[in-house]
Amino acid sequence: MTKLRDTDAGVGATNKRNILQAAEKCFAQFGFKGTAVQKIADEANLPKTNVLYYFKTKQELYVAVLEETLSLWNSHFDRATVDDDPAEVLAAYITEKMEVSRTHPQASKIFAMEIINGAQNLTGYFDEEHAKWMEGRLALIDQWIQVGKLPQLDGEYLLYTIWASTQHYADFSAQITRLRGRKMIKADFETATRQLIQLVLGGCNLPVPSRYIENVDVE
Repeated sequence: MTKLRDTDAGVGATNKRNILQAAEKCFAQFGFKGTAVQKIADEANLPKTNVLYYFKTKQELYVAVLEETLSLWNSHFDRATVDDDPAEVLAAYITEKMEVSRTHPQASKIFAMEIINGAQNLTGYFDEEHAKWMEGRLALIDQWIQVGKLPQLDGEYLLYTIWASTQHYADFSAQITRLRGRKMIKADFETATRQLIQLVLGGCNLPVPSRYIENVDVE
């Protein structure tokens, strides 16, 4: 077997990254059915044969984009334990998810469309791994409640509220832009993030860490 040269590996990684970025843009704009492999190839500035070399079918490429979106949502919350401060963990989680909505809005929109359409293209990765993640985070929230770090609440609805609130800024960006009369910039996202942290933590009877409160003087 011929050993793959480092330069070949580098080119391959670059091509795959370009293809995934092009596919993300096309799927977000045209949906799965409205996107042809040729359209993705044109967007990536590569021959169609190159795209099919790395991803055998449009379905395989679409699933790869979906799984990349899930990986974007990985956070420190994934590794939090009962010994951690829920105020710090939840504030950081909201901040991370808001940053993904700001920097990767197309990925979020693709995932939202897939869920709305019944999640038919999500593989066992979603059904098994994502469900396992959910079970673990709900168990952690229950532990926080048991040791008195959180009041009695339903962790499932807490997570749904965070997801809905943070992903709204990506999935419904067109609505926000129309209502505001302009697109949100980084400073707007930072303000929205602080507001959302205060709303969620306030609803959980948790103190808001000082760095998430605007115009706070720290000695």
